[in-house]
Amino acid sequence: MDIVSAIIQLLGGLAMFLYGIEVMGDGLKNSSGAALKRVLEKVTGNVIMGVLTGTLVTAVIQSSTATIVLTVALIGAGVLNLKQAVSIVMGANIGTTITAQIIRLGSIESGDNWLLWLFDTDTLAPVALVIGIILVMFIKKKAAKPIGDICIGFGVLFIGLNLMTDGVKPLIGTGVFESFLSVLSNPLIGIVFGLVLTVIVQSSSATVGMLQTVATATAAAAATDPTATVITFSMAYPIIMGINLGTCVTTAMVCSIGTSKDAKRTGVVHIAFNTIGTILFMIAMMILEKNAVFGSAFWNASIDSGGIANFQTVFNLVTAIVLIPFAGWLVKLSMVIVKEDKEKAQRHPELHTLDDRLYISPAVAVAEGSKAVAAMGAIARDNFARGCKMLVNYDESQVPEIDEDENCLDAFADKSDRFLIGLSKVVETEADDRQVDMLMQTVPNFERIGDYATNLVELGQRLAAEESTFSDMAKKELEVICAAVNEILDITITAFANDDNHAAKAIEPLEEVIDDMVMILRDRHTKRLKNGTCSVGTGLVFMEALTYLERASDQCSSIAVMMMARDNEAILQNHYDYLREIHSGNDAAYAAEKDRRREQYIKPLKQIV
Repeated sequence: MDIVSAIIQLLGGLAMFLYGIEVMGDGLKNSSGAALKRVLEKVTGNVIMGVLTGTLVTAVIQSSTATIVLTVALIGAGVLNLKQAVSIVMGANIGTTITAQIIRLGSIESGDNWLLWLFDTDTLAPVALVIGIILVMFIKKKAAKPIGDICIGFGVLFIGLNLMTDGVKPLIGTGVFESFLSVLSNPLIGIVFGLVLTVIVQSSSATVGMLQTVATATAAAAATDPTATVITFSMAYPIIMGINLGTCVTTAMVCSIGTSKDAKRTGVVHIAFNTIGTILFMIAMMILEKNAVFGSAFWNASIDSGGIANFQTVFNLVTAIVLIPFAGWLVKLSMVIVKEDKEKAQRHPELHTLDDRLYISPAVAVAEGSKAVAAMGAIARDNFARGCKMLVNYDESQVPEIDEDENCLDAFADKSDRFLIGLSKVVETEADDRQVDMLMQTVPNFERIGDYATNLVELGQRLAAEESTFSDMAKKELEVICAAVNEILDITITAFANDDNHAAKAIEPLEEVIDDMVMILRDRHTKRLKNGTCSVGTGLVFMEALTYLERASDQCSSIAVMMMARDNEAILQNHYDYLREIHSGNDAAYAAEKDRRREQYIKPLKQIV
């Protein structure tokens, strides 16, 4: 019965330990998302810088697999190339050792030293939990939650470790446990055991933590019973190497499902890097052990949590140092294994960068989502400009390209909706939450601008089919209003891409002037229809074109208002009151800009006769 109770306690401690790592990693990620984004953006082709970046990012995320997932997603987003990704992967192996160094805190013996008592996890874990609960439950600021999660994760992690240690103690000395450790004394079985356990747990950090727990418990038992079987150094190092190989299986799965060729090559490099490093290190360790380098007592001595953490750090650090000079060869190997397909080039690759894997770092995902939506707006703007030209000078040869771009916009709108809905569930900061809301509302506006482009093309097609044309006066009028609408689109796309609220303020005055231009042109064209100087068919096309031009500028106005609403609660609560207020003429800067736009567009419009 005691054995069953110990096993239940061991499994319960393992569950708490895994959950603690997850919560602490999420908290670290969310509290440092913006910094993480800046670090990744500054990665260059320099391999050393890439390795340092991979180390830092993994230390923050607390998972080498998560770093590789994020790297694969950023390759697809066009942020990183293969060479940069390879260096980050090399650094990820070093960064993952930070967790083991944190876990070794659990083996600190404080004695009568008050400073060590303070860092003893029996003291630190409950304190961290209390602080975390206060931050999460009683501090209402969103910025406090990630820090609270870090504290809670830290506390749960060590309480789980303590439970695991207590669960292992009753097992020590039993026949099954002694046999299990005896089997692990075989280096090959140790490697396989570490590999399989890591694949099951899906975390090398967690697997190393479990090994540290068992090693600590057996070392403590040996202190009172010299005959107790312990985890020795020669038994531990093959398991650690197997753990290192186990991460490759997860990487292989991550990098093989629905990813680009370079993403698959990144997975190949990680597998090759870990496999070659493990084989070389294993050979070196076996030679050293066989020749009793450092003395036989070193190899057969009990190893504790700190010793395991130190060996894992040295192993990954030395492996990286040895293989960094061969990074180029690893890239070439990956390109041989994963060959390039002779496929048709993807149209507008900038629209194919959204990947759910980016959710690992919400701040990075928000930045990449914003970039992709800005690219969508630029394509919609360019298509609209072509639609304006086709309205007056229809060219059948341009239609397929315009239609293809419109299909790209529609497909992106569907994909971005799914991506942004998922992203809205994982963002932690209020700023990111508002940015995602703004993106979700902006995508339909850009999509409609693209739709209006095809509407204008269809109007030009109708005129061509009827062998009709606009009068010279109508052509000149359309030239002026199309210039105004194309300019407001340019301002909108630029302001959105640069996240420039000041530039966005220039949109509404021009939009109001475009509304006035539409009213003037409708009135003029109605008179031409009455006078018989314009055919009914051509007149209807002209009026419909004005509708699409006006609606396109309305979409720009909506985007500008949503941009400014992110930082202004009053605008966020009521867009209409904001627009009504600025249209009232009480804002001198707004009135001056509107007058400038009237001089620029309405004056030349009235001069057309």
